Amino acid sequence: MLIKRKRGWELPESQATPESVYLQRRRLMQGLAAGPLLLGAAALAGRGNPLAAATGDADPSAELYPVKQNMRYRLDREITDESLATTYNNFYEFGSSKNIWREAQDLPIRPWSVAIGGLVEKPFEIGIDELLAKMPLEERLYRHRCVEAWSMAVPWSGFALGELVKLAKPLSSAKYVKMVTLEDRDVMSGQRAGWYPWPYVEGLTMAEATNELAFIATGLYGKPMPKQNGAPLRLAVPWKYGFKSIKSIVAFEFTEERPVSFWEEIQAREYGFWANVNPEVPHPRWSQATERVLGTDEKVPTLLYNGYGDYVAGLYAGMEGEKLFM
Repeated sequence: MLIKRKRGWELPESQATPESVYLQRRRLMQGLAAGPLLLGAAALAGRGNPLAAATGDADPSAELYPVKQNMRYRLDREITDESLATTYNNFYEFGSSKNIWREAQDLPIRPWSVAIGGLVEKPFEIGIDELLAKMPLEERLYRHRCVEAWSMAVPWSGFALGELVKLAKPLSSAKYVKMVTLEDRDVMSGQRAGWYPWPYVEGLTMAEATNELAFIATGLYGKPMPKQNGAPLRLAVPWKYGFKSIKSIVAFEFTEERPVSFWEEIQAREYGFWANVNPEVPHPRWSQATERVLGTDEKVPTLLYNGYGDYVAGLYAGMEGEKLFM
């Protein structure tokens, strides 16, 4: 007899919101919001309005969104309000405060090229719009757990990182994917802080990069990715702490040696390469047993691998000697 086991983050079918209802609610809320937004357009125009900053109206890829939701990736909690997820951000390239969304509007997103290199059949560069045209875009609802012990739940749009790996055609000797953020100190004021090892670098093993949960996000809330959230493309690996989800990527390099990530280089004791979520392994300066849900005072228990262990725990079998959870 075939018995279907629910994965740790999945709602029962009876509680899952059908896609048609979800989209209908989204359109209704957009319609209800349209009146006040139109009335206040003059006051809210430009950099002073986080929702305007998040709409992506100036992004050439705006016509691609919204994309169809992949119902395989659902949530056990409410989606975080868009205004919170787009105004409470870590993006150290623009500063160390959470309120950097205004500064991030200076980020140029066109032209934008992505370099594919290292151990591949043939290195190449590709423009962001050409890349989007080649990729099967979809929406996924993912949890996001910050190492600072807060969390949110958001609808990312984008494509599986494994699809980009296929496009890159890595050699069999490639064991890791190294990713690099844009470096532009004229625009990204936080990069003028010389004590940080710019540019921002992150990495995954090939097994992690080709796991079905690894996702390159190009949109958020049915629109192109807001600049403050890492436009035009960022990583989303929901079983890891948020600092692994590198933003505004300009390069993917396939390597044989494990890359040293940005925060690992700063303080490896606190921010290791693996950074998998584990409630039983505290940060050296605070507990990871619970998390604050963004927009509420609610604290909920943190789950191993952020609740995605059914998909990823096997990646780390036999690696007990590695510092997997920080």
